[in-house]
Amino acid sequence: MSTARDLLFVTLDVPGEHPVEQGDLSLALAGAELVDLLAAGAVLLTEGRLRPGPPTLADDPLLDEAAAGVVDREPYESVEDWLWRRGRGLAAHYTAALEAEGQLGTVRRHRWLPSRPVDRVVPATGAPDRRSSADRWAAREPVLAALAAALGVAPDPAGAERAAEPEDESAVTVLAAVGDAVTELEGVRQRRRVENAAFDNIWRGP
Repeated sequence: MSTARDLLFVTLDVPGEHPVEQGDLSLALAGAELVDLLAAGAVLLTEGRLRPGPPTLADDPLLDEAAAGVVDREPYESVEDWLWRRGRGLAAHYTAALEAEGQLGTVRRHRWLPSRPVDRVVPATGAPDRRSSADRWAAREPVLAALAAALGVAPDPAGAERAAEPEDESAVTVLAAVGDAVTELEGVRQRRRVENAAFDNIWRGP
């Protein structure tokens, strides 16, 4: 199973301190895809730029789609550029794909509170990707653990061992870029909140 699929299930199964922002998840999913493509040799990282590798099939239509979208002309893309381009709307894309496969479903909640969402995405019973995700999470697989940590999702500190650092240099590069991109996106949100608050104060008057 792909790291991106496993990451999506982790965000659904492991409670974090706060709900995972869809924009953050999209960036992390793009990073997860890139780690897998680099490991498979479908993408090459040379001097900070991503180049297409030999054509390969990942036995995963979402990963194959990602590989087909690698920019194949100079100056090529940086890892950061890939995250922002490929990550646009990627969380919704993965959710829709896994729902179509029958691996995700929705439950109704808060019907009496119209201001709250009434549909919540949940893993389907017996979803094979969920089992793969749970196994990797229990083993504290370094890449999966690092991507989840970037989203604020971490194991229960009681009795949980710290995940080892990834050994692959390209994976470390991608994980660092994911962390930076998530931080940058949160900075954008904070600026918007400040600007909106200032705008509201203008209309309220002294």
